[in-house]
Amino acid sequence: MKATLYTVIALIAFAANSLFGRMALAEGYIDAWSFTIMRLVSAAVCLAIIMTVYTYRLRRRVTKVENASYEAILNDKGSWLSSISLVVYALCFSIAYVELDTGTGALILFSAVQLTMIGWGIYKKEQLSALQWAAFIVAVIGFVYLMLPSAAVPSLSAATLMAISGVAWGVYSICGKSCISPLRATAFNFIRSLTAVPMLLFIAMLYLDDIGLENINISDITITGILLACASGALASGMGYSIWYMAMPLLKNTQAAVVQLCVPVLAAILGVVFLSEQLTMQFVVASTVILGAVLVFILNKKAVKV
Repeated sequence: MKATLYTVIALIAFAANSLFGRMALAEGYIDAWSFTIMRLVSAAVCLAIIMTVYTYRLRRRVTKVENASYEAILNDKGSWLSSISLVVYALCFSIAYVELDTGTGALILFSAVQLTMIGWGIYKKEQLSALQWAAFIVAVIGFVYLMLPSAAVPSLSAATLMAISGVAWGVYSICGKSCISPLRATAFNFIRSLTAVPMLLFIAMLYLDDIGLENINISDITITGILLACASGALASGMGYSIWYMAMPLLKNTQAAVVQLCVPVLAAILGVVFLSEQLTMQFVVASTVILGAVLVFILNKKAVKV
């Protein structure tokens, strides 16, 4: 039950992240790089505050907690691999986002995520039943059917960056399986990611013409853009990723990969509700196929680990 609850909340947070990004970037309230930096900073600040309060309360009741468990929680500070993966994911996604159509970007991103996480699951000997393989294939077909109409032939550089972003997110998710304190691990991952901000600014200065930032003007950043970036960071990313790290130890890598195919569906639903986007029959059919296939995949219990 916990795994289901945590997973659903995390997927909704991922979809909200997509919504915030579309609202901020598509409407020109803020540029992609400023959005990414503010997203990382706001997430780190929010999580640092929450982690400080959490650690203080944990210390206050240390006598009620087994010492070994207490030390394990306090020693969980994420990892540099997670932090680097987080930065690579956010950076590559932001650069590629402005060059790719929504459908193209989603197809490349989630394909890379699926290959990374399912590939790792197979490497770790997570076996799938025939029914699970069938459900996965059907879910992928539904996902392609949903995204293909808005897809276009991408540039090689943008497609490569989005694929790298997907691999990085897959690695970041896999790292969550070993965390003991999801809140502390996520907080430290975001705090470490701030060390990359100066590097991002330096790269931006060197390669403005190559990565589409030549027209960025700080004065063009609006209050709405800042608020959306902070909401994306503090709420959808900071809290959402913490909950995702709570779910990951309870899921197989293959399960965690497949359920993420629901994110575009949830994002589209949020777009209909909050952005008055059009609800089409294609979306209804594709969503039904994806959600039904994912449900079949999750409910099938025959996969074993050998």
